[in-house]
Amino acid sequence: MKPDERLTAYPTNLHSTRPTHPATPPARVSRRGLIKVLGAGAVGAAAGVGGTLALSASSADDTAGQVVPFFGSHQAGIATPAQDRLHFAAFDLSSAATRADLVALLVAWTNAASQMTTGSDVGTGAVTGPPAAPPQDTGEAFGLAAARLTLTVGFGTSLFVGAGGTDRFGLAARRPAALADLPAFPGDALEPARSGGDLCVQACADDPQVAVHAVRNLARLARGTAAVRYSQLGFGRTSSTSTAQATPRNMMGFKDGTSNIKAEDNAAMDTHVWVRPAERPSWMAGGSYLVSRRIRILIEPWDSTPLTEQERVIGRAKGSGAPAGRNAEFDPLDLAARNTSGEPVVDAKAHVRLAHESHNDGAVLLRRGYSFVDGTDALGRLDAGLFFLAYQRDPRTQFVRIQTSLAGKANDALNEYIQHVGSGLFACPPGVVPGQYWGQALFE
Repeated sequence: MKPDERLTAYPTNLHSTRPTHPATPPARVSRRGLIKVLGAGAVGAAAGVGGTLALSASSADDTAGQVVPFFGSHQAGIATPAQDRLHFAAFDLSSAATRADLVALLVAWTNAASQMTTGSDVGTGAVTGPPAAPPQDTGEAFGLAAARLTLTVGFGTSLFVGAGGTDRFGLAARRPAALADLPAFPGDALEPARSGGDLCVQACADDPQVAVHAVRNLARLARGTAAVRYSQLGFGRTSSTSTAQATPRNMMGFKDGTSNIKAEDNAAMDTHVWVRPAERPSWMAGGSYLVSRRIRILIEPWDSTPLTEQERVIGRAKGSGAPAGRNAEFDPLDLAARNTSGEPVVDAKAHVRLAHESHNDGAVLLRRGYSFVDGTDALGRLDAGLFFLAYQRDPRTQFVRIQTSLAGKANDALNEYIQHVGSGLFACPPGVVPGQYWGQALFE
């Protein structure tokens, strides 16, 4: 890409990689500030000043701590303390899309994301653009705080090598070796319509409407170039990604993610999550690899299972979260302990045993999944479970190693009560600085 084609401002024209606004963005006011300070009449007047009014959550009346910085060496939404809500979407590029279209989309998405994560509207906003034209922002988050919104983008395997081995965008030679297709695991019941995708967007926020608004506007910007393949709403994080967070419970009622990597552990993050500068390809340095899995919990059988059996299956006490045979949640697992009958205290097929790093050559993951409930199926059973999200330096030696230990009823006892129905694998490039766009180094 030529230097003058790099992102330098806030374009609204998706089909051009060149900025459509000057390099210095216009003055901004917050959504809430616009409503409270200017009033409805002034909003209309402001739209006519310079033709563009970009909005942001930067005024003094916005709640402190609501904005997670968008720009940085790593993408936000990975090490960020996990928010309470999720809207995840996978996109497929249209058959007519070109490499230039893909770059233009990423430029437009980067601009929109940098605005929305500050609590701003997209482009000229929901109410301040030309009255005779469709608004550039859909408006359902108008007046809401940023709610710690983060947007994280990933590139799927099909972006590099399409159906039949096609190299649609000239990226096959730049596909990372770590982005190898996941193998088929015993017990998988994957639905193609809920799996894969050329691109993914992970929107996390503490307000569900803010997360939905973000994906909705990125999908609107993508029209004609890419369309949503599938999406998933999530609530109630199922892992703690910060030492400041309490361990949450999943839809099975158990504390989940007790042993998760914590973002404050820089050594663990560097070892297990971030791609290192010396690793190839260089465009992924500072990035990470995301595995997504839609895991349906067979709620009705689980709810009919005695407490002692539930605790045997998981390997932890349901109330305290303590490992079997221990007293407190964060007590270390004692996988060698035996009871008076000589049987392992932590059952041989317990989930925590088979998922433990000592059982998987030291492999660990940064998990930040969410619970979901998507109504009921045709038989009246609750369609609920875990939308599993895990970041890592190399899926081949991390997720694949761990899932190989867990998969199949002959291994993890939990498999009697769960079913993997969706799957995705994405390369999440490093963060961006002002003047760049998501994944820019891949295209240069």
